[in-house]
Amino acid sequence: MDKCRINIAVIEPSAIIYEGLSNILLQEGCSHYNIYHFDNIEEISCEIPTGRIDLVIANPALIKGNIKTFNSQKRTGNSIPWVALIYSFFEREIVDLFDAVIQITDSPEAITRTIHNLISLKCQCKTESREQLTPRETDVLKHLVQGMSNKEIAVQLNISIHTVVSHRKNIIQKTGIKSQSGLTIYAISNNIINIEDYQE
Repeated sequence: MDKCRINIAVIEPSAIIYEGLSNILLQEGCSHYNIYHFDNIEEISCEIPTGRIDLVIANPALIKGNIKTFNSQKRTGNSIPWVALIYSFFEREIVDLFDAVIQITDSPEAITRTIHNLISLKCQCKTESREQLTPRETDVLKHLVQGMSNKEIAVQLNISIHTVVSHRKNIIQKTGIKSQSGLTIYAISNNIINIEDYQE
């Protein structure tokens, strides 16, 4: 197992918030993060493909009526840090149950700094730079976020469908993002496409 891989569980019912947070974490030189999405606190008891969870980011709204399960999960995970993802008001007694807090209004740098600080002892590759997309992979990504099929992209770029599929695999491997919405957020946040162009 790659010792540098950090498994982060995100317990958040909103898909768009999960995708945005994942993109921020993967964008900031954190290609060694595996990020898993859960809709509720009970789900993280299930095994994840790579085994352990190193850090949990959770919406306190999911904890508020479920403190007994929350405390049980924290005890089971021993030293795993729990981070509150806050975008509305919560009572201090709920927020204090967490090891750290990130606000939805925090800058990407502040969010990743908080996460880095919590897992720095486990991560030996913090300064590892994320592999960049090649110019051709960037071209394929631009067409993907427009909703084009592999065949349409192949025709547009004058390459084979097999080559398009190969580029798609590389894009997923390098970004760690599989979903259309996640790739769109990645493309916008990396200035690969303009959000105004995408909305047209």
